[in-house]
Amino acid sequence: MKLLEFIKARILPISACSLLFVTTFGLTLTKKPPVYVTRAKTYNVSKLPVLMDSSSFPVLSAQGVYAYDLDSGVVFYEKNAQSPFFPASTTKIVTALVALDYYDLDQIVNTGVFKATGSQMGLSWNENISARDLVYGLLVHSANDAAEVLANSYPGGKSAFVAAMNSKARELHAYATNFENPSGLDDSGQEITPKDLARIASQAMLERDFANIVGTKEYVAKNEDGTILHHMTNRNELLGEVPGVLGVKTGWTPEARENLVTYANRDGRRVMIALMGSQDRFGESQELLEWIFTNFEWKELDYSEVSSP
Repeated sequence: MKLLEFIKARILPISACSLLFVTTFGLTLTKKPPVYVTRAKTYNVSKLPVLMDSSSFPVLSAQGVYAYDLDSGVVFYEKNAQSPFFPASTTKIVTALVALDYYDLDQIVNTGVFKATGSQMGLSWNENISARDLVYGLLVHSANDAAEVLANSYPGGKSAFVAAMNSKARELHAYATNFENPSGLDDSGQEITPKDLARIASQAMLERDFANIVGTKEYVAKNEDGTILHHMTNRNELLGEVPGVLGVKTGWTPEARENLVTYANRDGRRVMIALMGSQDRFGESQELLEWIFTNFEWKELDYSEVSSP
């Protein structure tokens, strides 16, 4: 069976899923594993996830969802994937990327005088602490005070840092994304789509320091002379509990409700999920992961015939 016929017969009827490399990327098959390019990534595909059982699909309370295969670009499940939502603390994925671009992790930062509300790691005014520990606070404890200090200490201050966040989003081809603050507080104009969020997170996980930090369950940050300790536990309840889950970031505000970005790798099958506006982010993300790994099979592609869609 030709590949396109196989796709039409087995995948395209799925109302909850879409096959991006056919509808968006303009794939051309050859006798070698095909290479196709998105705005953010080049894919070399040898296996394709195929839905084997379409008898049931997850019913999720989340207002927006985007779940896709990192190696092929195939979308497993989407719901309002290109609609904007409040990102809440998933904002801190981009806050961390900008901080990692600018700061040497061993650099000592003086917190100065700052104002922060919501989740905090307990920083004191004029505390000297490493940029590394601030980024750990940002991503492990979802600390708004760490976000404010990193932004305030950036050249040009907080407004310049937020501008750099928006530039980073454009760099990662997240064109439906806009930030007004570094911590993720609800703000007019602070918005991101599930698709943008998943794509940004997939690029963030390529950064070794970022991936190591979001995969950390517990951490103790210290000020420069070790007299002040900040004990932190990762807010991501799936980390270390659900097989294959290696990060990425939680988020919650009253308006955004529950957000969660999840990266999972089982036997080399790499999945990214962005769940937004949920009533049960951990339960629904786990349900979606189990549905994907149970109902999809990664199949070798057949290159015996050459076709150009």
